Amino acid sequence: MVQISKKTPDQFIHKALDIIRTGFGQPSCFNTDAIIQELLRQGKSLVDARNGGCSGCVETGAFGTESYWLTGYFNLPKVFELTINNGYDTLTQEQVGLKTGYASDYKSFKDLMDAFRHQLRYLVDIKIRGNNIIEKTFANYLPVPFLSLLVEDCIVNGKDYNSGGARYNTTYIQGVGLGSITDMLTSVKYHVYDKKNYTWDEVIKALNCDFDGFEQMQYDMIFSSPKYGNDDDYADQNAVVVFEIFYDAVNGRADSRGGVHRINMLPTTSHVYFGSVLGATPDGRKAHLPLSEGISPFQGVDRQGPTSVIKSASKIDHLRTGGTLLNQKFSPQFFEDEDSYDHLTALIRSYFSLDGHHIQFNVVNAETLKDAQKHPELYRDLIVRVAGYSDYFNDLGEDLQNEIIRRTEHEIV
Repeated sequence: MVQISKKTPDQFIHKALDIIRTGFGQPSCFNTDAIIQELLRQGKSLVDARNGGCSGCVETGAFGTESYWLTGYFNLPKVFELTINNGYDTLTQEQVGLKTGYASDYKSFKDLMDAFRHQLRYLVDIKIRGNNIIEKTFANYLPVPFLSLLVEDCIVNGKDYNSGGARYNTTYIQGVGLGSITDMLTSVKYHVYDKKNYTWDEVIKALNCDFDGFEQMQYDMIFSSPKYGNDDDYADQNAVVVFEIFYDAVNGRADSRGGVHRINMLPTTSHVYFGSVLGATPDGRKAHLPLSEGISPFQGVDRQGPTSVIKSASKIDHLRTGGTLLNQKFSPQFFEDEDSYDHLTALIRSYFSLDGHHIQFNVVNAETLKDAQKHPELYRDLIVRVAGYSDYFNDLGEDLQNEIIRRTEHEIV
């Protein structure tokens, strides 16, 4: 990774781009100024905030003074599916959520969002109860004395790192599928509530059939709906609403180590699995396909270029998270333009001026990746950026390979 502040010279970013353009998927770019603000907002001292940074994928922490745990991923689109099915999971055929009503019971979009809020809060409560049980198990049975020697205040407090001995203790829950849930809500708001092109009964019937026989509806949901990632406030406002609901449900809730729960927005590879346990959705997505990753738009729907993507992504409040992940893909031909470094440097700086937390790039074209699927023996050294990490393309599962292929290739004009 590289950390970039307002004072970082362009020459440094250009050196990073020398590596990024090779297609290794590294380094990813982080906003130093945003990271410090995030840590200060969490109550860290200025010195501890300035000594902090990001580790793992994109998660923020005060290095040497904080015990910050990532405790698992939260499937935001699955909450929506439960909301329109009265809390019933059609996959497992179990009642796992609240009985908030069926889709046709929600007479307004506000009714739908109120039910979504209640459903999400209920499931977050379960998640936090589970987190606290696991944390107590670590505290009681899995001490880490060597790590405790290296993290400030554990010795002074006489407590192990896993028992709340660190100066700061944070428990993160990762929200997954922001782009997907945004497009689902936007499509419903647009076609069911505002334009009244379809009724809820028709939509539910189409989802249950995986759009077989409802191809026109699927087309409308994909191509005739506003989409997140295009700087369209009609869609982007739903991303903000979902973000706020998730934030309110998690932030500040006590953990078992004397700290609190906070949110960040990253998937690693869970967006592939989370999609596999989700039926067809009203953004036009077929059943069991991957969800959007990080805070990136759903694969292929961002058609207005990379500047529109960063404007959409910047509408949520990154400074109230512990990290967000934004992926973009550029073709190798993009770098043939002598001004490409200046353009991409300006894109990074623009996003960071809007308090974006992180951005990373895949530099490879879809044709190369498709050929690598057919002839893996010829591409054993092909590395791609997955989520918060890079990996050999051949080592990824087919679903994840296909998801990376579908990510939009951008040009800056």
